[in-house]
Amino acid sequence: MTTSAALRHAVAAYNLSATSENRIHDDAVAKKFGFAGGLVPGVEVYAYMSHLAVQHYGLDWLQRGSAECRLLKPVYDGREAVATGTPSGDGGLDLQVTMGDILCATGSARLEAPEPAPPIDEIAAGPLPSERPEAAPESLQPGMVLGTFEAQYNDEENLAYLRDARETLPIYADEKITHPGLILRLANRALGSNVKMGPWMHVGSHIHNYTTAAFGDRLSARAQVVKEYEHKGHRFVELAVCAIANETKCIARIQHTAIYRPRQVAG
Repeated sequence: MTTSAALRHAVAAYNLSATSENRIHDDAVAKKFGFAGGLVPGVEVYAYMSHLAVQHYGLDWLQRGSAECRLLKPVYDGREAVATGTPSGDGGLDLQVTMGDILCATGSARLEAPEPAPPIDEIAAGPLPSERPEAAPESLQPGMVLGTFEAQYNDEENLAYLRDARETLPIYADEKITHPGLILRLANRALGSNVKMGPWMHVGSHIHNYTTAAFGDRLSARAQVVKEYEHKGHRFVELAVCAIANETKCIARIQHTAIYRPRQVAG
């Protein structure tokens, strides 16, 4: 564990999702929503923050650490994003990401006491829909179990993510550990694979790590709707997600919050 009074990680932010189905990452669409351009995905903003957690706590954080991130303002492609971490008095690490003088994200990280990972059947597995329904209160009812999203990333894909997420810590490539940003991306895919959405925004997550995944592992995200509600004209959904490797171990438990229908779309 480092003992530095403050940590800093500056990156040239990169929009990995400019061509994704979620058009909030497209420049033209994002500008219609009042943004300056396509948004860098929130999972990559979290990836910048996680760099500091691993720098501070080491491998232990990937195996039994937790983090919270709250996404407040957009980070834009090509702009310098600066993640900073300040040790708190209770052993935690207070995190934030800024772009110039704009506070874009806040959060925290800490080590948790060792504990067994939850069973993989804590959330039931299910098939993805053959035809996704429109995202709506009816298709995102609290308690609803979503179809299980699955993915497998080879060495080249894992290394490409490290490059695109601007990760400079050698532990991931040296030990072939899947990056926590790529793990959090599973929660986004769990939502987007089950319902059809227009432009939407990830706004926050709480993550509890239990172990690491390795390059080439078969990853899956079992998800269940916790809440669906309206706030200030936006429609929100909160998911409980269990990220699983090789159908044998839960690597992370995630509480994931998104605006699935912004008020601009609802209007």
